[in-house]
Amino acid sequence: MKESDNFFDKVYQVARLIPHGKVTSYGAIATYLGAARSARMVGWAMNKAHNLEDVPAHRVVNRKGLLTGKHHFDGTNLMQQLLESEGIIVIENQIQDLEKVFWNPMEELS
Repeated sequence: MKESDNFFDKVYQVARLIPHGKVTSYGAIATYLGAARSARMVGWAMNKAHNLEDVPAHRVVNRKGLLTGKHHFDGTNLMQQLLESEGIIVIENQIQDLEKVFWNPMEELS
């Protein structure tokens, strides 16, 4: 990451590293970027990522595993369908066994 990259670009760089079949949270990305109180800004970045095909925005959820960004995806259940196609179980808009599929950039990218 370059110092000159704007915050959204840094968010996208981290999101691109989330492995298939894993998820992370807005707050985990914000913390990794040294902006722990900026989870909402990470959410705004994810909302704008829908036209960036190489950013797996469906893999970013809230800290409880809720699909809070799902209304930014085309189609009623597209976010859930994308996650389920990667083997992640979603019931009532919430990821099951979050601790098993959670990817923490602070641990994985350090």
